[in-house]
Amino acid sequence: MDRITKERASGAPSGQERPTLKTIAFMTGLGITTVSRALKDAPDISQETKERVRLVASQIGYQPNRAGVRLRTGKTNVISLVLSLEEEIMGLTSPLVAGISEILGGTPYHLVVTPYRTANNPLDPIRYILETGAADGVIISRTEPRDPRVALMMERNFPFVTHGRTVMGLEHPFHDFDNERFAYEAVKRLAERGRRHLMLLEPPPHLTFNIHMRTGFERAVRDFGASIYPFSEVNLDSGLPDIRAACERVMRSADAPDGIVSGSGSGAVALIAAVEGSGRRIGHDIDIVSKEPSTFLQWLRPEIMTMREDIRLAGRELASAVIGRINGRPASELQTLSYPIPTD
Repeated sequence: MDRITKERASGAPSGQERPTLKTIAFMTGLGITTVSRALKDAPDISQETKERVRLVASQIGYQPNRAGVRLRTGKTNVISLVLSLEEEIMGLTSPLVAGISEILGGTPYHLVVTPYRTANNPLDPIRYILETGAADGVIISRTEPRDPRVALMMERNFPFVTHGRTVMGLEHPFHDFDNERFAYEAVKRLAERGRRHLMLLEPPPHLTFNIHMRTGFERAVRDFGASIYPFSEVNLDSGLPDIRAACERVMRSADAPDGIVSGSGSGAVALIAAVEGSGRRIGHDIDIVSKEPSTFLQWLRPEIMTMREDIRLAGRELASAVIGRINGRPASELQTLSYPIPTD
């Protein structure tokens, strides 16, 4: 037999094949069953053997065969992150995935991103996952007050976590950002600069965080003796040119606001263009407070007051929660809230 045939016959790696349990067994001198049990952290395998097996597995890039794992255990070792394309436009996807990956990196789970358009039925990707068994757990975002995806997954007793809350009276895992506190603090900062006629670029009205943001905004307006400039022609899901055009019309009116709260950094970019296009100066004629997922807006336009939403933290919390639910932890222990971080 030639060298390659001999290696395959003996279980040795050929250098061209995907590493398997047989590869690790050959390299460690252990039996395949022992290697498999060591990787599963079996209590009857010594710690020294487990460490040796894991070291070799790491060095050769071993990954369990998902099809085999599914046949043996019924699990896929997949977490599905169901994201709308609007979240990519708002710059949320990358830090969210990074945060989730930080947690999954130390587990058997792999992340699969399932995108969809909000114009389509948001139940479709959930039904696909449930019907095909494509994942062991799901992370969803853009939560609605009475979200049919939550109702369906709870009905099926399927592990999931939401980025955002609901008002359905159903206890489920979630991580959320305190948008009510953000809006309240934003109005407070505007009031401290003497701004009294305020406008809100708000989330889409069908999402739960619209309720939270509007509640905080309206409560602060009352507390600080300000007034509201109605602005519902566009929202955070609108295209940036549409936001700019709508805001520029407002800025050219006789009753223009002297302060704006923006629910996103990308929306703030359109607002800045509109304000300056109307001939007004930010920090002089008007002030803007914006939420953003990074510090780029503050670096580029320091006259804008910003508060950061830590999306990477959200990813870590969501990943931990969905794994906890898969492992049977009660939903009441898997509910977290993060708070706005002033960046200036």
